[in-house]
Amino acid sequence: RRTLMTEGPLRTEVKGDGVVLLTLDRPDRRNALNAELRGLLADTLARLATDESCRVVVLAGNGPTFCAGFDLDEIRVAASLETLFAEADAYHHAVHSFPKPIIAAIHGPAVAGGMDLALMCDLRIAGVEATFGQPQVKAGIPAAFDLVASVVAEPVARDICLTGRLFGATEALSMGMVNHLAEGDDLIEAALALATEIASSPASAAAKAQFLASQPQLFD
Repeated sequence: RRTLMTEGPLRTEVKGDGVVLLTLDRPDRRNALNAELRGLLADTLARLATDESCRVVVLAGNGPTFCAGFDLDEIRVAASLETLFAEADAYHHAVHSFPKPIIAAIHGPAVAGGMDLALMCDLRIAGVEATFGQPQVKAGIPAAFDLVASVVAEPVARDICLTGRLFGATEALSMGMVNHLAEGDDLIEAALALATEIASSPASAAAKAQFLASQPQLFD
């Protein structure tokens, strides 16, 4: 069973066996998270949270980039960064507190808010060409230290958030940020296979509830 639904810059595919694939669909903007896309993600996850046919979500990006972060056009016209990020809290909360497992399938760059999006997921599978980092710090925009430090060791998180350096999939795997590497075109297939395996486990919902109970409440 496969059902395709496209709403603006977010594509939803029901894969069957309890798995739903969400694809960020702004390839011309490197899947940057503008207000429309953030709102669609929040609304779609809210709907899937109560959809009993959905047990696991896979999140991917269309084109050569997973997600380049917040849309620079919105950042330029925002009254302030504080206002912009406050308005984005509902989106962050929807992803970070989603009551079912989410797997990020990461190809190409996942940087700034795009790296944050991947870190808010439960598991991360990356293509060997994936890159990560918080380069916005070089422009004076703070990194999401609390979020980064909830996934990797604090000394590593400090390095990432102070330097803004980019790093590849192999280093991300070694630091525990990425769970698995996938070769070439096998990335989505690997993520969907893992999602199907998790969806078949009767304990997955209880496990996710434990994750949510123990994780820091960053976006409440």
